[in-house]
Amino acid sequence: MNFDDLLNKQHLFFDTQSTKDLKFRKQQLKKLKQLLIANESKLNEAVYKDFKRSSKENLVLELYPMYKTIKTILRKLDRWTKSTKVSTNILNIPAKSYIKKEPLGSVLVIGAWNYPIQLSLLPAIYAISAGNTVIIKPSEIPSHTSKVITELINSNFDEGFLKVVEGGIPETTALLNLKFDKVFFTGSTVVGKIVYQAAARNLTDVTLELGGKSPAIFTKDANLKMGVKRLVWSKYLNAGQTCLAPDYVLVDESIKERFLELVYKEIEQHNYSIHNENYVQIIDNKNFKRLEGLIDKDKVSFGGETDENERLIYPTVMTDITLEDKIMSEEIFGPILPVLSFNNLDEALHVVKQFEKPLSLYLHTKKRNIKRKILNEISFGGGCVNESVMHYTNSELPFGGVGHSGIGSYHGKFGFDTFSHQKAIMDKPSWFELNLKYYKRTTTKVKLIKALILSMFRY
Repeated sequence: MNFDDLLNKQHLFFDTQSTKDLKFRKQQLKKLKQLLIANESKLNEAVYKDFKRSSKENLVLELYPMYKTIKTILRKLDRWTKSTKVSTNILNIPAKSYIKKEPLGSVLVIGAWNYPIQLSLLPAIYAISAGNTVIIKPSEIPSHTSKVITELINSNFDEGFLKVVEGGIPETTALLNLKFDKVFFTGSTVVGKIVYQAAARNLTDVTLELGGKSPAIFTKDANLKMGVKRLVWSKYLNAGQTCLAPDYVLVDESIKERFLELVYKEIEQHNYSIHNENYVQIIDNKNFKRLEGLIDKDKVSFGGETDENERLIYPTVMTDITLEDKIMSEEIFGPILPVLSFNNLDEALHVVKQFEKPLSLYLHTKKRNIKRKILNEISFGGGCVNESVMHYTNSELPFGGVGHSGIGSYHGKFGFDTFSHQKAIMDKPSWFELNLKYYKRTTTKVKLIKALILSMFRY
């Protein structure tokens, strides 16, 4: 495929002004939703082939959230696209000022493999809502899912408007060499740096949704029973292959033994397995081997079993962990939970600060002063107090990282804004004009300008 020609088609389609029409945008979103609903079984089957994820789990984790997103967009799009009036400073009276929302143009969305439907299509949905044309490059790793997404999109949409391109590193590299108006990438920090560098050559705007070592912190006053229930669910969801999953736990030494007892009990209660439709395979052999290499058998306190033929790593807990252990050297992205203990809160904060800013942080405490201290002192993309992962489900909150865990955010109106340009407009009538800004700068003029400028600021 000639990617230059494809992008030119998208530029030409965008230039027809079709995508700026709200009716058109809504029609395309409704069409996409109907297409996904009509092909749920096909999508579920493809994901099962790639992960052994059950159809029920796939509906809950991937498809239903997208249906909800489209429904929300259709309800709120008129409001989001309206120009926003702002005040006009005294120097420009009687002008009026406003901010006009306009689409960026042609967008490249590079999806991730762990939630292969949602993380390819959700950014595209927001890009469409903002009036852009879109090329989607899904991850090639879940090959069955990538194939179905490609078939559904490419056989039902004009490629000048929406197109899926399959392939691996060569295809992604070729696409990144082109001059898009926006690149949206979800994946690892290592690849995110490559994407950022490639986009910089064309001064292309970029949103990076990355990851990092997201901590969960349990203080001695935490509600252990509820906190552990939420922690275990979020850690072993999708066999730990979730960018938002708690990467490691910091627990107060005084409650460590009780904490571990509850963790083991909670894992056993779920009886995680593919047969029970609450567990999945590791995505491929490469990731299986990487995760297996992170398990120190001498420090496994629960689980540790693996099955290379089925690409299964069962829920594992490791204790007596130090920062020098291999498990702490990289983002885990799998069902292995390292547990570290601390004697005072500053110890815990010191550990978190040894790593780059994480995508998420999960704090379990009842004390306001502890909440205040940690939320003020630690920088992270987003997170929860006494909960895990669920902030992702609230579209009123921006989702994104900071520093090494990402650039920019999306979800809800934040998603619309990510793919829009905020165009500043001042509309001034021609029947009146103060002569102040024009030369010559007399002493009287300068004094008057000073008075007018300073009158705008009241400190």
